[in-house]
Amino acid sequence: MLKVNDINVYYGNIHALKGVSLEVKEGEIVTLIGANGAGKSTLLKTLSGLLKPKSGSIEYLQAAVSGKAPQSIVKAGISHVPEGRRVFANMTVEENLELGAYLRKDKKEIRKDLDKVYELFPRLLERRKQLSGTLSGGEQQMLAMGRAIMAKPKLLLLDEPSMGLAPLMVKTIFKIVEQINQAGTTVLLVEQNANMALSIADRAYIIETGRVEISGSAAELQASEQIKKAYLGGI
Repeated sequence: MLKVNDINVYYGNIHALKGVSLEVKEGEIVTLIGANGAGKSTLLKTLSGLLKPKSGSIEYLQAAVSGKAPQSIVKAGISHVPEGRRVFANMTVEENLELGAYLRKDKKEIRKDLDKVYELFPRLLERRKQLSGTLSGGEQQMLAMGRAIMAKPKLLLLDEPSMGLAPLMVKTIFKIVEQINQAGTTVLLVEQNANMALSIADRAYIIETGRVEISGSAAELQASEQIKKAYLGGI
């Protein structure tokens, strides 16, 4: 579904991604693991068109998407849930969700998808008329995910969905990620909670200082002593 080949991305003179290659197959959950500043968020921003690679190629469903405008990438079926939620605080929950479908014209289907989002996140239904800025961190994360789903993506890019959330809410969010995947959406997940990410992923890539250092099945990486010591708190 997604093929990233040898991309290089710079912030000014800083070489943020150094020849990164990876792929995501349809139906998978693939996770990117690495320390802060390793380049994980930069990669997602590049995939969604917010950053342009200096070299290399990105193919989505066998079509080149490198350097395309973010709205055309959303239209093609890639949705990005950014780190830090980024909900529109002065708009209601429902207005935020409707905004997720701004490129769509199929009003009946939009209504159906709104109902599906409320089914997936019952708390958003309870809060649908509430201003988004008054929601808890976990509720805002649900809203950011729901808003991305309203674009009807085939591929969902999730950046640090568990950041700053209580452990119980983290479990809830990860269960919902699995449900979204089981309903037919492929997921590329950036996550610092490596144990949680590997427990739901099919495959994983470990990024260090802008390079993919290790890749393999999630089960293999979870079982590796070297990975446990470096990324899983020695558990």
